[in-house]
Amino acid sequence: MEIDISIDDQFKTCLQVNRLRDIAQRVLVAQHISPEAELSLVITDQPGIQKLNRNYLGRDRPTDVIAFAMLPAGEDPPFVLPPDGALHLGEVIVSYPQAAIQAAERGHSIEREVTILIIHGVLHLLGYGDETPELKQHMAAREAAILNGIEGRQK
Repeated sequence: MEIDISIDDQFKTCLQVNRLRDIAQRVLVAQHISPEAELSLVITDQPGIQKLNRNYLGRDRPTDVIAFAMLPAGEDPPFVLPPDGALHLGEVIVSYPQAAIQAAERGHSIEREVTILIIHGVLHLLGYGDETPELKQHMAAREAAILNGIEGRQK
């Protein structure tokens, strides 16, 4: 699995690239995604994610995580991989400052919140939705199971 990670300079001392890559890989493994899959993970600031949210989703406000999937929503990965052999899943963008705000509100570490946001974003890339109460409940259950698996390994 290839996971490209880009962290805005101001947050490079706050996060460990290997840990971020490990989180994304664990989500893909938990979802039985091909080892030929690849995705990008970006850690940015509030203005950066607000610009993306405004330009691509029509919401002029910061948010915690955005996922831009390469596969059409609701479709399974193709049976035949593209010529380069990689399954291009898309890009997950996380706002580090928003993760810090939410971590404080929820009473846990920023590291845990970033983990939750990565799980959420990768599941969106894989076709999970949260537009209805039923979809949100299904996605939340899957997120919790993956988070428990990740946190269980860290202890």
